[in-house]
Amino acid sequence: MRAHREPERASGLRSPVPGRLRVLMLAPTPYFVDRGCHVRIYEEARALKELGQEVLIVTYHLGRDMPGIKTCRIPRVAWYRKLSAGPSWHKPCLDILLLFTALRAARKFRPDIIHAHLHEGAFIGILLKKFLPVPLLFDCQGSLTAELIDHGFVRRGSPLYRLFGFLERFINRRADFIITSSGPGAETLRNEWGVNGDRLLPLMDGVNSEEFRPLPREEARRALNLPLEGPVAVFLGVLNRYQGVDLLLEAIRILREKGSPVRFLVMGFPEEKYRRLAEQLGLGEAVTFTGRVDYAKAPLFLSAGDIALSPKISRTEANGKLFNYMACGLPTVVFDTPINREILGDAGVYAAYGDPADLAAKIEALAGDGAQRERLAARMVGMAAAEHSWQARGMRLLELYRLLLSRQGKNDGKVGNH
Repeated sequence: MRAHREPERASGLRSPVPGRLRVLMLAPTPYFVDRGCHVRIYEEARALKELGQEVLIVTYHLGRDMPGIKTCRIPRVAWYRKLSAGPSWHKPCLDILLLFTALRAARKFRPDIIHAHLHEGAFIGILLKKFLPVPLLFDCQGSLTAELIDHGFVRRGSPLYRLFGFLERFINRRADFIITSSGPGAETLRNEWGVNGDRLLPLMDGVNSEEFRPLPREEARRALNLPLEGPVAVFLGVLNRYQGVDLLLEAIRILREKGSPVRFLVMGFPEEKYRRLAEQLGLGEAVTFTGRVDYAKAPLFLSAGDIALSPKISRTEANGKLFNYMACGLPTVVFDTPINREILGDAGVYAAYGDPADLAAKIEALAGDGAQRERLAARMVGMAAAEHSWQARGMRLLELYRLLLSRQGKNDGKVGNH
């Protein structure tokens, strides 16, 4: 945690601007559809609301409203139905609508600050600042160009890659302040994109440990029609290549060939591709696919497991699912990356990066060692409660808002007196 606290002191998160703040959140995504990026948006908004602030989320037409959070949506676009993560050539059209929707909403809401998620949101925020004299906070959850490569959308070095690289650099330079969801993400912005440390703060994801906690295993397994006995490994997240699902299925195949008794619960969407692949590999009896899991049901479903898995291969994106695993007391096997090390520390079990054989070996060893699982589970629950609450993240975020407002010269009388 020391790596996080140093930037906070350097950024001076002590400059108070009292009063109730109005926060306009830009979410260029089909919010809310039960995946990591959306969880961060929702939990930040909820934490701020619990701290007495007003939050309005402006987002796409798709998704569902979450209780207690005001949400404003673009007009319905009948031909766009994509809910899964990843880029699309249709998104610029939606983002134009998002810009005008946000501008209309802002005239009524009169925000004190713009909190923009993702690079598209930050770009829209830069345009909004032409009309709204308020600070822009960019909530960066990974490199734009790296994400495009991870999804196979562009090739490194291609003209499109260079174009998006120019756009990413422009956005990074024009935001008033940037928070990242990991320390390595902040280092990348500093070292590779030239962002000054005075405009940068790592603010990791968190977890609501009142909702995410260990629940009765038998109840969870009955709800999912899983055997009450025997080890179960769980995965919860978007199902795609850069989340490591292809490598996970290869690791499961290796374990099945060795006669391992471990069953696997794979939760997330879109699942049909991987369901078919599992059948082709002869893994049908070893793997249960649930499809999309409602965020409210995630604690119960996670509690069906003895261990949790996150074979994510992206080196630039955060890994928010680890916090939910942690709060549910699930010892976790991950690939060895700086982001995973930052979150789990010595409570994680690390497989060689991108190696399905070593992933299989680490899963088998942990599943067969009950004593180690108990030690790691207790450590994980303690870390979640003591170090990673969303309430603490919200308080830090509020301090940052007030710092940015004080830098801009907003006096106390203007804040909260709309």
